[in-house]
Amino acid sequence: MGIFVLILSSRNCMKILIRPMVKQDKSEILQMMRVFYDSPAVQHTAPNEILEKDIDDCLSDMPYLEGFVIERENQIAGYAMTAVSYTTEYGGICIWLEDLYLKPEYRHSGISGELFKFIENYYPNAVRFKLEVEPENEFAVKCYQKYGYQVSPYFLMTKEI
Repeated sequence: MGIFVLILSSRNCMKILIRPMVKQDKSEILQMMRVFYDSPAVQHTAPNEILEKDIDDCLSDMPYLEGFVIERENQIAGYAMTAVSYTTEYGGICIWLEDLYLKPEYRHSGISGELFKFIENYYPNAVRFKLEVEPENEFAVKCYQKYGYQVSPYFLMTKEI
C-alpha cells in the first residue's frame, strides 16, 4: 500500500497524516483539483477527464507520478502530486511538485512545512526539487521561499501536443 507517515507537530497541537492516495479518495481529490485548476494559481484550466486521469495514474503503477493525501484530525486537508524526472544539470533525480493544494481552512497552520519535509524524506536520492507558481500568487511564493525554494532565472517553455 505504501508509506503512511504520522507527523505530530507542536504547532497548534496538530496530528497530520500524509499517505498515498487510495481509490476511496478520488471524489474528494477531484473536487479539490477542480477548485485548484479553476483558480488563478494555475495558468491553464484542465477538463475533468484530465484530472480524473491524473488521479487514476496516481492510483496505478505509473512510475512517474505519485499522489499523496494530507489529513489533519482524520479529515482530508489537501493533496499533493509529484512527478519524477532526471536533471542533467545536477546529475540526478529531480522531483517536480506538480500539485500542492490545501483547503483554505487548513492554510497558515504549518501543514505546508510538514509536507515539504515529508516529500524531501520520501525521495532521499533526489538532487533537486522543482515547482511552478504564478508570480501573482504572492502568498505561495513567500511560503515556498520559506522552505528553501528560489525563483528560477530560467524561462519555462512548453509545447502542447
